[in-house]
Amino acid sequence: MGKIKKLLVANRGEIALRVMRSAKEMGIKTVAVFSEADRAALHVQFADEAVCIGPPPSSQSYLVMDKIIGAAKETSADAIHPGYGFLSENEDFAKKVKEAGLIFIGPSAESMEIMGSKLGAKAAVSKFNVPLVPGTAEPISDVNAAKKVAKEIGYPILIKASAGGGGKGMRIVEKESEFQEQMERAVSEAISAFGDGAVFIEKYVSQPRHIEFQIFGDQHGNVVHLFERECSIQRRHQKVVEEAPSSVLTPELRKKMGEAAVNAAKAANYYNAGTIEFILDEKLNFYFLEMNTRLQVEHPVTEQITGLDLVKLQIQIAEGAKLPFKQEDLKINGHAIEVRVYAEDPANNFLPDIGVLKTYKRPQGHGIRVDDGFEQGMAIPFYYDPMIAKMICHDETRERAIEKTIRAIDEYEITGVETTLGFCNFVMHHEAFRSGNFSTKFVESYFKPEYLKGQSTPEEEMIAGALAAELILSVPQVQQAVSTQSSESKWKKNRLA
Repeated sequence: MGKIKKLLVANRGEIALRVMRSAKEMGIKTVAVFSEADRAALHVQFADEAVCIGPPPSSQSYLVMDKIIGAAKETSADAIHPGYGFLSENEDFAKKVKEAGLIFIGPSAESMEIMGSKLGAKAAVSKFNVPLVPGTAEPISDVNAAKKVAKEIGYPILIKASAGGGGKGMRIVEKESEFQEQMERAVSEAISAFGDGAVFIEKYVSQPRHIEFQIFGDQHGNVVHLFERECSIQRRHQKVVEEAPSSVLTPELRKKMGEAAVNAAKAANYYNAGTIEFILDEKLNFYFLEMNTRLQVEHPVTEQITGLDLVKLQIQIAEGAKLPFKQEDLKINGHAIEVRVYAEDPANNFLPDIGVLKTYKRPQGHGIRVDDGFEQGMAIPFYYDPMIAKMICHDETRERAIEKTIRAIDEYEITGVETTLGFCNFVMHHEAFRSGNFSTKFVESYFKPEYLKGQSTPEEEMIAGALAAELILSVPQVQQAVSTQSSESKWKKNRLA
């Protein structure tokens, strides 16, 4: 395919900058595309060339394939990197890029198509003995037949509408005596919501962990995994804290899951970067969930523990190079934690909070990396995802990485918008996270908005109460000092400023 000389990045914000930086180090010229809302954005300033592709709404700019391909032609770019989000998992875009005589930095359109359908992906990976959540492969509407399946799988089970979505036609059944009634309800709800009463029966995983494996394949049939990422700390099914490696995987389980991830990629003849997502139950059984056919938001934690630049690797593979290492060459070095800094209010159901960054000062120091697309004084546009930055902390052990993250959160200064930093600080201090004993239900199990409204957690209140009582009894004059003393970190002060 030959060396790429000029790369257009079909994205915006921190991921566009992150891709361009690696390209620049490889001696590749870069082209930015931008909407009218992003005219002053950092990725536009950083690139060698920039092309405006339309009005602020992404449906009129970043999602318009012909405008992006037109910008590549206009600037004589020979490759397009889609980043994540927008058109990154759109097989039609991958086809159009190739048809235009350009290199698409990602998998083939065929692989994207296979893995883009949940049922298609499951059918493909099942041929390679990748574990799937036990359940019916086809929709079922006969109550007695469904009851038999449920008994074979073992309770609790999940009944979910075949045509479903949004939780409609979904029922969790804990025991056999409840099955018939719940099945009838699910079928009736599915008929009224979707006009289709067929349902699937699946094993219900009550405390799932979300573990994903980074895989890489080249165009010569070689596939490896770059170990796992733990992504169980989520809100609204979207990740907020990620780490690598996971605190619960034994070397044996890692090997087993890694091999399954590689097989899942091979099932789709996959090359370039991809992620195999698994759910892990309380007994450490794992099941294939889906594949993301792109670079993930949380890819930096993998970079920190492997020492690899995944974007450079993507570019080399797109140029036709072979993977420069084998599975046995790869080793885990230390521990990395990423916190996503969103312009959201965790005390108000994580609703987006748009505004101007009055203060914006990044944390610094050994082992701290901040990927962002903003500077102080810039506005957060309301047209796009409200992520301001990703902060990644790397150290020798998980405990040290947690302590480093706490210090970095404390040092991060943001005013003008509410952010998720306070929530991430809450996570880092929580016993469930620190012990590694948590699931995707962390937020609903442990988090209350009032914990961020200047109020303490129940544990802190108990400790503070005992200390205050001891001080007051021994030194009466200390009472005033205790009441005025503050241990608020900067993000809390700034949030209230």
